[in-house]
Amino acid sequence: MKAIGNIHLIWRPGKGMSRISVGTIKKSTSEGIRFQYNQKGVEVAQKLGFVHYEGFPDTAKIYTENVIEIFGQRLMRSERPDLQDFYNFWNIDQKKKEDKYYMLAFTQGLLPTDNFEFLANFNAVEELSFVTEITNLSEAKIPSDKISTGDALRYELEPTNSFDNKAVKVFKEDLYLGHIKLIHCKVFHDTNKQFKLSVQGVEKNGILKRIFIKASL
Repeated sequence: MKAIGNIHLIWRPGKGMSRISVGTIKKSTSEGIRFQYNQKGVEVAQKLGFVHYEGFPDTAKIYTENVIEIFGQRLMRSERPDLQDFYNFWNIDQKKKEDKYYMLAFTQGLLPTDNFEFLANFNAVEELSFVTEITNLSEAKIPSDKISTGDALRYELEPTNSFDNKAVKVFKEDLYLGHIKLIHCKVFHDTNKQFKLSVQGVEKNGILKRIFIKASL
């Protein structure tokens, strides 16, 4: 079994709003890499202003050509001076840095210019380790001195909530921080193994804006 399953194209109207899976990228040895929109997600998202992802205008079509080349344009350029820091932050196996599917899954393809991200269905393979993010921080308004890079965290599985049917709540000791991102939370429910969680990085301004965490088996 490979560590990466399908990758979901996620969209949300803005920061602090719910994430919606609007498409799925699939990779197979027989069919290569293909992309199609998730119709239920698209219907929900269109009511909130979603149109389509640039390069894939037809939401009813299954795309089979240039899929990873188009999505791969979001990946960091190799000439960036801070490239090594980027690899370290996202826990990248540098033997796979030329694999755009791998890089998209492990770095989430985040850009400051739009509201898309890419969240992989990870499988609980031996020594799986990936970086994810805690949601709901805009509502929590946690003081910035409560969390530091390197802090150990714990989690609790939650059978269902209003956003995801396989949710994972994250705590520092008894302080509730938020939930693991949707899609990423699934692997926690799909294994009897216990993940180790630690703070990979934070963005703060008086209160915690973003908390990135590393999850490792």
